Amino acid sequence: MYTVAEGIRSTHGQDGAIVLDIRQGQMFNLNFVGSRILELLRNGSTESEIVGQLIREFGVSRDLAENDVQNFLENLKKCHLVEEHEPGVPV
Repeated sequence: MYTVAEGIRSTHGQDGAIVLDIRQGQMFNLNFVGSRILELLRNGSTESEIVGQLIREFGVSRDLAENDVQNFLENLKKCHLVEEHEPGVPV
């Protein structure tokens, strides 16, 4: 399970999101889909719930959604914007 890391601030608009990592002093720009994924994470959605939501909202195939979400979450993790937790372990 992924959660948004502490110290991450974001603002979302129709074109995407601007994300600020106040710990590292770095800013990131996300497109609309990336912005939506970050919002879903912040609301406590699991990876599989995010995939399902993207399929419903954007009409993409399950394979594409799963691949894109997995790659995006790995990139967020590398940038220290999200943290990965073991399933069943309290956050």
